[in-house]
Amino acid sequence: MIAYCMGEEVEAEASKLAGGEVMLLENTRFYSGETKNDEKLSAGLGRLADYFVMDAFGTAHRAHSSTAGVASHMKLSAAGYLLDKELKYLKGAVDDPVRPLCAIVGGGKVSTKIPVIESLIEFNRWRNDLHLLQIDGI
Repeated sequence: MIAYCMGEEVEAEASKLAGGEVMLLENTRFYSGETKNDEKLSAGLGRLADYFVMDAFGTAHRAHSSTAGVASHMKLSAAGYLLDKELKYLKGAVDDPVRPLCAIVGGGKVSTKIPVIESLIEFNRWRNDLHLLQIDGI
């Protein structure tokens, strides 16, 4: 394991990797620029590889250095098999949901739920089969 995510030492270690080898880096969350999609961190991560595969559905929506920024510094970026599987499932749930439709809306912030609820209501306006259930703290 390398104690950093970027820099000359990390780049030197990455250049020593043979085909099929993997290098584990320090968690990007320890860098203050990670959640701000910091260009320096994104570029530093981008110098370590040629290809980027995003396979984390739960974080794919975040514009962070390790999820979005790094992709612009790669020769090729792609969605992974798990992300593709989740998106296909989500598309089916949105395009052709099992009826009656029940939405469980979780989370602590009401402000983040309102747009989702409004979208669900609009999506189901012509049908009378939408049931909303809120569970606090999820």
